[in-house]
Amino acid sequence: MNAVSSIISGKRTIGTDLFPSINPANKEDTLAIFANASKEECREACHEAKKGWENWKKTPAPIRAGIIANFAKLIEKNKEPLAQILTREMGKPIKEARGDIQEAIDTCYFFISEGRRLYGQTVPSEMHNKELYTYRRPLGVFACITAGNFPFAVPSWYFIPALVCGNVCVWKPSEDTPYLSMIFAEMLYAAGVPKNVFHVVFGSGAKTGAALVSLVDEGLIDKIGFTGSTEVGKQIGEICGRNLQTPCLELGGKNPMVVMPDADLDLVVNGALWAGFGTAGQRCTSLGNLIVHKSIKETLTKKLLDKITSIQIGNPLNENIFYGPMISEKFLKKHLDNLENLVKPHHKLITTKNGRITDTVKPDNFSGNANLGYYAFPSIVDNVSSDDAIFSTETFGPIFNILTFSDLDEAIYFANKSGYGLSSAIYTNNIQAAYRYRTEISAGMTSINNSTTGAEAHLPFGGNGKSGNGSRQSGIWVVDQFTKWQSVNWDMSGTLQLAQMDTHYINPTDYTVKI
Repeated sequence: MNAVSSIISGKRTIGTDLFPSINPANKEDTLAIFANASKEECREACHEAKKGWENWKKTPAPIRAGIIANFAKLIEKNKEPLAQILTREMGKPIKEARGDIQEAIDTCYFFISEGRRLYGQTVPSEMHNKELYTYRRPLGVFACITAGNFPFAVPSWYFIPALVCGNVCVWKPSEDTPYLSMIFAEMLYAAGVPKNVFHVVFGSGAKTGAALVSLVDEGLIDKIGFTGSTEVGKQIGEICGRNLQTPCLELGGKNPMVVMPDADLDLVVNGALWAGFGTAGQRCTSLGNLIVHKSIKETLTKKLLDKITSIQIGNPLNENIFYGPMISEKFLKKHLDNLENLVKPHHKLITTKNGRITDTVKPDNFSGNANLGYYAFPSIVDNVSSDDAIFSTETFGPIFNILTFSDLDEAIYFANKSGYGLSSAIYTNNIQAAYRYRTEISAGMTSINNSTTGAEAHLPFGGNGKSGNGSRQSGIWVVDQFTKWQSVNWDMSGTLQLAQMDTHYINPTDYTVKI
């Protein structure tokens, strides 16, 4: 059996190292069969991209942005069918899937104007008849590896600004969402992106992803983008470092939410459950550690457990579903392994049921076919300390921890201790506490009286520490990821003028203050 392994300059390549795209809510539903792209295909994609760059970088930025405007219109026109495919392929509830698609639309419309704002500067010279200028220039071949939890939004974060800035792209999408990724590429072509400017290589991270990253050493890639685990991000960082490149790394998180004694606990419950269990806990910004003041811990815990009983789990096409299945079987297995290996005897699982949902063991209001899908119960682990492995391990599933603290010093210490620094939150009505938390938290993003999750297309997204290398996506800040500065020194004097040596500085006259 043959299947698509890559799209190079618009042409589909057929491979034989197969893998399926399976509906995680119904494993008997296969969307399509794909194949792992070889290193040779990755190399060919990079070579073709380099050829495409010669014309694309010369295309005026407003024209490039106009093509992105076409892309936005195509997405808007097809928003609902795209959301339906997204839900079917990765299991995100349909309401969230629509938001995933909308985020791509928002990103397009933001960067359309950036095509007319790739500003440089005219800088005054210290010499006569001399002009100094700065320009933003595109980098070249941008290779990117994305995850499957936001299969339309996150690729748009990377590729929309990369294309507007004049770069060419080679994309290795998640093996969990290849079908939607193929549609993404075809819509870019339909919008007017030249076919030799955008290329896709399908496959697993271990096979195709590793092959693509290795081409940095061959000089075929000028910039790498990666969304995924910290472990893989470190490996990519090492390869880029020895080639004097700075990758864009958007990695994992163990995101803290601090709850002060004066917080609105009903608001906290809604924010914590959304942060912990939305998308079945499969967001890099999902809640990891709920850090609660000891005086309100018992009250808050009761409210959480009461609310959990009302959330609906099941078929993600159901409009009322809170969360659906795990993205794939491997994510469910990893979640079950975490429950078995990270939860210790001194911990307390305070949810009534934990582990996999089946037809015989399921919530009362469950919908869908549990035996055909990769569903898991929500889990809350109590009595966790900052020395426990589960405190500092990204679990990427419907599970979060509860810790208690005595004062704000201790809360901030716990919030920073995991080593991750992606998102964070604090619930309080005390202005001084909010101000201090936002100042001292090490995370790249923080919310006050809101969830750890959520991003807008015009705000920088990214983390520090184990969550990333300080690079940012979204907003005007991402332009720095996809351009390099060029300074131009234009001397019209007709003579060689030497800066700092031929400069005619004016010396002060001798003056003494008389009293």
